[in-house]
Amino acid sequence: MPVEFLGIAATNDGSETNPRRGASFDKEYTLRLARAHEDHGWDRVLFAYGSGSPEPGIAAAYIAANTDRLQILLAHRPNVSYPTFAAKEFATLDRISDGRLTVHFITGGNDHEQQREGDFLTKDQRYARTREYIEIVKRAWTEHQPFDHEGEYYRFNDFASDVFPVRQPRPDVSFGGSSPAAYAAGGAVADIYALWGEPLAETAKQIEAVKAAAEAAGRTDPPRIQVAFRPIIAPTEELAWEKAHRTVATIKARREAGAWSRPGADAPQNTGSQRLIAIAEQGERYDRALWTPTAAATGGAGNSNALVGTPETVAEALLDYYDLGVGILSARGYDLLGDAIDFGRHVIPLVREGVAARDAERARTAVAAEGALR
Repeated sequence: MPVEFLGIAATNDGSETNPRRGASFDKEYTLRLARAHEDHGWDRVLFAYGSGSPEPGIAAAYIAANTDRLQILLAHRPNVSYPTFAAKEFATLDRISDGRLTVHFITGGNDHEQQREGDFLTKDQRYARTREYIEIVKRAWTEHQPFDHEGEYYRFNDFASDVFPVRQPRPDVSFGGSSPAAYAAGGAVADIYALWGEPLAETAKQIEAVKAAAEAAGRTDPPRIQVAFRPIIAPTEELAWEKAHRTVATIKARREAGAWSRPGADAPQNTGSQRLIAIAEQGERYDRALWTPTAAATGGAGNSNALVGTPETVAEALLDYYDLGVGILSARGYDLLGDAIDFGRHVIPLVREGVAARDAERARTAVAAEGALR
């Protein structure tokens, strides 16, 4: 099974541990970070979405026009545009990138954050809307004849797009969430299902829930699974753990000083953050290298559990998730640029070697089994 690596396409150098030094959209830094990912073995980067953040679609178009191989994962909230308009925007971006686009649809887990841009639906309503939205976008990408639609959230007549993606039959659709409503919606319509890094046992249960939802929706091809972590690596285990504790101390100090915050951090509404907090309350260390104080310090902010250790330790931990069936490994450090380079140089090659060894062993086993049947 192939493995892919997803990094972050930040538009500035700010993080939970580092104050931003320039504008919210720093054009030079955005390109430098993207090229660092492209030059150091990463497959794709995520353009995230926030109610007050730079518009990710435009930033993604800028990067697509200035890179050659790097794939783009564009986050999009259905409440910010009509699905027919969004389908044209995505198809145009896929044209600019020569077929390198995947779209990650965000339903939204925080009412306050959604209401900042006029979205007052309940969480379950948002999931139903997202599912309908994705189905319309898929039709607009693939149907060359005008079509009508009358659903619970959208209605239009005789829509026909004149811009279609390079990638055929269409770009992939990514989806995330950790609630039953999320599993049902994403299992039905997603090509990629995104999870936050949890202990192996809990991740295995979530993968099974996604597969069951896909089967319940009549699918025979369940979504590929993506899992996200915050790796903290150093040349020795001792140095890695010292770095990890410094990282958490810095996050706590900046949060207490009001230098870093996020809406709803004290009482998150979304199931994914609630799960991360509950796991942190049960223990700090799990499995080979998973460490939860980073999640606890940020109030269960998305993608906040760390993997701590040497590059070899972190690579082996990631291979444990690969063995569960995870095909896309998402990672983001706290020094966004430096950590992307270090992870690309020291961890990605080890994981790819481990995947190649597993694939070769499976091939040998299959050949031996075939020979035994003759």
